[in-house]
Amino acid sequence: MTRIGLDVKFEDGGSLLGDDPVETLSVAYDLGFEGILVRTVDEAFPTLDSAAIREFAAEARSREMFVHLGLGKVNPYMTAELPRVRDLGDGSYLAGMERMIALCAEYGWTEAWTAAGAYHHDLPSPFCFDRFRTDVDWPDQVAAIARFLHKLAPTLREHGVRLNLETHEEITTFEVLRLIEDVGDDVLGVCLDPANVMVRGEAVDDAVRRTAPHVRLTHLRDAILVPTGGGLSRFLMPIGEGIIDWDGLLDAVLGAHPGLDLVIEGIGGSRAEMELRPDDAQWRAAHPDMTDDDGERLMRLGSAFAVRAGRGLASGIDDLRASPPVLADYRDFLTRSLKALRASLERRSLS
Repeated sequence: MTRIGLDVKFEDGGSLLGDDPVETLSVAYDLGFEGILVRTVDEAFPTLDSAAIREFAAEARSREMFVHLGLGKVNPYMTAELPRVRDLGDGSYLAGMERMIALCAEYGWTEAWTAAGAYHHDLPSPFCFDRFRTDVDWPDQVAAIARFLHKLAPTLREHGVRLNLETHEEITTFEVLRLIEDVGDDVLGVCLDPANVMVRGEAVDDAVRRTAPHVRLTHLRDAILVPTGGGLSRFLMPIGEGIIDWDGLLDAVLGAHPGLDLVIEGIGGSRAEMELRPDDAQWRAAHPDMTDDDGERLMRLGSAFAVRAGRGLASGIDDLRASPPVLADYRDFLTRSLKALRASLERRSLS
């Protein structure tokens, strides 16, 4: 039976839900969640302290909650931004990752999260995405990611752990699937974040169908597309309040993997506006797998939103850009998403 958990980031050992991992787990349970993805293990357990991890694992077992861990990023061109992982390996980022892989195996947490880059909130578009770095071209970054994953593959196979590469803001599903084909689906899968794929010029339903056979983890949240002067902006929304077809998504993902545990990702201090420019030739050139049909479908979604906003049926862009109170909006976003996702699962069970 499919269970629903939530994704949690930690900073200095605490999260938006609690002062430490055990308290965070307890609050998640009280909110109605059945599992947790600890995405920043290096911050939740900075030294991989065995006593603290045992306590956390025991608390999860007592509440019958599933656990997944995030093991850092796999893009060698940005791993310097994650010094704690390198610290775990006594100076070796590779060894730090291998220690966390062994930790996953020790507790039976065999599906782990990773990503190919970061989003830099303080930088202007498009340089906020690692895809548009100017010191190294994106194809060279992808090649370096593949080489690093091949270095990790023997340890992953030894421990029976799979890394699941998120459909993150900098990478397309086409590129993720090519990496899986290259490295092997026994050690590399997909963490599906459907709200991100549109940022890279992809129609959500097509991206979901492409990736579904390889989806082992999820980062679920909804989104809308809003017209701007230069193109479109994506804003995050709770599940069921955006443009994603959740019944279709669940049919595709759970059809491929019945009973897969699902994870909802929350929201921070904003709705994470991200810009895409389907009609811009330079932007399009950076997305060689994108078709004219993809661009037209995305623009139609933006136009549909503009009509709804013009009729007062949707928030305007200024309201969407306003930063909400972090904690209150974070919990509200999670609980609304949980309610909507459960409703979609219920419809599926009755069909």
